[in-house]
Amino acid sequence: MPTYLYLGGMSGVSSSMAVMARLTGNPRLARSARLAAAVGASAGAALLAAELGRPERFLNMLRVFKPTSPMSVGSWILAAQSGLSAAAASADLAELLPAAKDMALLATAGDAALLATGLTGPLTATYTAVLIADTAVPAWHEAYRELPFLFAGSAMAAAGAVAMLATPRAQAGPARAVAALGAALETAAGTVMERRLGMVGRPYREGRAGRLMGTARLLTAGGGLLAAVAGRSRVLTALSGLALTAGSLCTRFGVLEAGRASAADPAYTIVPQRERLDAAP
Repeated sequence: MPTYLYLGGMSGVSSSMAVMARLTGNPRLARSARLAAAVGASAGAALLAAELGRPERFLNMLRVFKPTSPMSVGSWILAAQSGLSAAAASADLAELLPAAKDMALLATAGDAALLATGLTGPLTATYTAVLIADTAVPAWHEAYRELPFLFAGSAMAAAGAVAMLATPRAQAGPARAVAALGAALETAAGTVMERRLGMVGRPYREGRAGRLMGTARLLTAGGGLLAAVAGRSRVLTALSGLALTAGSLCTRFGVLEAGRASAADPAYTIVPQRERLDAAP
């Protein structure tokens, strides 16, 4: 599940980055981001199907659209993102073929699919935060305010890292900016979340989850700083990209472990309930 969360977030922000790169005349970055979005969404959908145990369960969730169900809405978002990003990437790669000049219609369709991912991308990057917050798991449910920002920042850092590594350094400036901004957002959201949650936020600071979240903070902050100063340095770009990728993965694994730890201890459910009852007039 954590890898699926990482891939979905990376795909979503990569799509948004590809749209902006296409509109601002940066074809190399647009191509890298298109491919990252397609690979991330397709691999994420495959992992989700595997997580469900039987692939047909994912298809069954697409039989009905329930606006009140985060799982139903999320399934449709992921399906749309997977299809659109694959179409956009395929059309872009087709331009490399010898007969590309005769494929104007395909290029137009690819651009249309890319623009559509400008809508599905941000949703893909953040819907998983809403999905897990809409559960009874204390460490997730109580963090419903900050989790979307935490996941958005993590997704931006991850997508920026991939684009930095896959794009010529002269054209990768916007990717470095996205990575640095994402690292700052993730760090700020995580800090605010842990402070606001109080006792319920303890799993994010202790045990295996605490170690993962602490490692994520160090990697993300360090990677973000390197992205901000890397410029066209090959070494700094590589170090930043690797640190941000590892940091984003640690964040997803840390959030998952914190949820498991809070669900295993009844105190994280009982104490907040008592506090709310005591605070009621």
